Amino acid sequence: MIPSGIGRSCMGRYDTRMPIDPATLDADPVRQLDAWLGEASAADVPLPNAFALATADDEGSPSVRYVLLNGLDAEGLRYFTHRGSRKGRDVAINPAAAAAFWWPALDRQVRVSGSVRLLSEADSLAYWRTRPRGSQLSATISAQGQEVASRGELEVRVAELAARQSGELALPPMWGGYLIVPRTFEFWESRADRLHDRVEYRRGGDGSWHSRRLQP
Repeated sequence: MIPSGIGRSCMGRYDTRMPIDPATLDADPVRQLDAWLGEASAADVPLPNAFALATADDEGSPSVRYVLLNGLDAEGLRYFTHRGSRKGRDVAINPAAAAAFWWPALDRQVRVSGSVRLLSEADSLAYWRTRPRGSQLSATISAQGQEVASRGELEVRVAELAARQSGELALPPMWGGYLIVPRTFEFWESRADRLHDRVEYRRGGDGSWHSRRLQP
């Protein structure tokens, strides 16, 4: 049974806004995404930089999870994780991914797809040094996604590492950054009548972006 209200439009709170259109959005989708991230942050959306990351293994079996966007520039979207995790193993053999941002308070969604490559050790180290010590300890002791007997076992490992090493923790060899090099973006904004606005950007062979309106 579908709960009451699910499936009915609960959106459209911003229908007084001008519809989005290729002519009203930035010609550069990276700048447009940055603008929407800023608006989501200003609207106090929790974790506005969280996005669903979809990857697939060598058999095409998909997997999706949320990660945090930790960098956005002309090259693409940056995130960091354990390289031995499912998402790390997937892109090692199938270097492609899709991302989806969803900000319900603004009735907006952004989708991105493209290839994935490793960031340099220097980039990974620079970000690693900004992480709180607790996060560094957890990342260092965890074989992400592997079975463990109990939470207590993990807590003991963290406590032992913290006791052994009081100074800065070294960058773990299996932890680092990734860059999604985008080929497509799609910006979506809801309408109460479900005639939603969708604008897609595709990168041309010369590296330039071309936008068009899509039907809802």
